[in-house]
Amino acid sequence: MIEFALLLLLCGLGPILLAEALLARYEVLAYTAGWRTPTTELPRGMPYARGADPERPPDAYLVYLDGIGKRRFHDTRDGGRLVKAVIAGAPELRVLGQVQPYSPLAEPLADRPVWVWLRRRVGLLLFLHNVVQIFVAADRRYRPLYNRAVGSQIAAQLRLAGYRPDSGVPVVLLSYSGGAQVATGAVKELWSQLRSPLWLITLGGFHNGANDVTHAQHLDQLTSASDWIERVGARMFPQRWRLFRRSGWNRADRDGKIAVHRLDPATHVGPLSYVSPEARLPDGRSHLDRTAETVIALIRDRLSASPGTGGPPSGTA
Repeated sequence: MIEFALLLLLCGLGPILLAEALLARYEVLAYTAGWRTPTTELPRGMPYARGADPERPPDAYLVYLDGIGKRRFHDTRDGGRLVKAVIAGAPELRVLGQVQPYSPLAEPLADRPVWVWLRRRVGLLLFLHNVVQIFVAADRRYRPLYNRAVGSQIAAQLRLAGYRPDSGVPVVLLSYSGGAQVATGAVKELWSQLRSPLWLITLGGFHNGANDVTHAQHLDQLTSASDWIERVGARMFPQRWRLFRRSGWNRADRDGKIAVHRLDPATHVGPLSYVSPEARLPDGRSHLDRTAETVIALIRDRLSASPGTGGPPSGTA
């Protein structure tokens, strides 16, 4: 009986996964061929960035790349709590949360007419779409195209938020879960277009380790022993294994660019997740409070390490 149920499940999901794989590749190819132009327009009344006064240069720009729960311009995984907590705790930052990590065409999934219809009937498809996009972004055949598309999207949103290329103001890519695949992939294109100091912070990062992060000055890896999803990513992708010394991830590790920070006992998702406002630590803080405070402290530490230049000392990257 169990075998029959599994067979039915596979038969039902097989065509769906195939369709998702084709649609995910279509977006990359449509962008590359110039058939479709990525959108830069946001919903009416939504600013391109929040936080620091737009009339004066902020200490840094922070771009938040959400996990596979990202479906629209507004932050969706946690109701925007992490972004709001960072803005509240670090008013000197300009924060962008509208980037669509799982759409090379920068189109929110939940706003597409066909998906609005499907969402009411088969909500699982929204989840599967973004999962498949992660693997397209990790696929060596499509990875350079995907990286260029999303890197260009981030650069465009930063310019619209007031960022000036060659200004020396740091850009911080804060990524959650699968957003780490996109963040590490966007580094080369961002550097090419903005020539800004680039810092990466991954939170439960799920990525294949193949992307070249040479132009990133530093990467802070926030993780937990209870985060089994991140561990799966580290084990399933060969480029994350120490054996593959020439992978982008291992080269960055040997160069001393990666620092690991433990957020035990947080989990990847659920009531004990990194962004849970209910789960409490022994000191009384919530997991959300600790995560936001850690992100802010890391950024401020790197800013203070090299005052007046917007980046860390040359010997630390």
